[in-house]
Amino acid sequence: MKKILLFLSSIFYLLSSTTAHAVCPVCTIAVGAGLGLSRYLGIDDSLSGLWVGGLILSAALWTADWLHKRGLKIKIRVINIVSIIAFYALTIIPLYYSGVIGHPYNTIYGMDKLLFGTIIGSLVFTLGISLDKIARKKYGRQFFVYQKVVFPVVSLIIITLIFYLAINK
Repeated sequence: MKKILLFLSSIFYLLSSTTAHAVCPVCTIAVGAGLGLSRYLGIDDSLSGLWVGGLILSAALWTADWLHKRGLKIKIRVINIVSIIAFYALTIIPLYYSGVIGHPYNTIYGMDKLLFGTIIGSLVFTLGISLDKIARKKYGRQFFVYQKVVFPVVSLIIITLIFYLAINK
């Protein structure tokens, strides 16, 4: 029942949104859906972490853009930094104290799998955003509808496939 309510509220929100933001609501919802699906299916924490990183960064940038457009008299760069730090802290600290992050047998390269995936996912999500901006600047236009959503989400899908293949050799 909770899953249906979450899905319906997400659809309602998407239908009621007015404009696309720096990282748009559709992208945030897509990343969140990918994360929810991976956790539901019992997928490895490093893979789930990729989507956690994308979701945190997406939500932080979206919130910063929303605050900036509401007339907050602070530079957007400062709002971005504060928002990103706050979202990471609000995600990582509770996961650590609840024991989800920090289990000694749930590591990859000596680091917690979920935390490792979160860092890589954030970097790859940033790469996807950057590739979209580079393509728009170079060609002066977007190539297809929802390009701003597709580039970061496809970047996460690609790194997820790479991690999956590396884990399941």
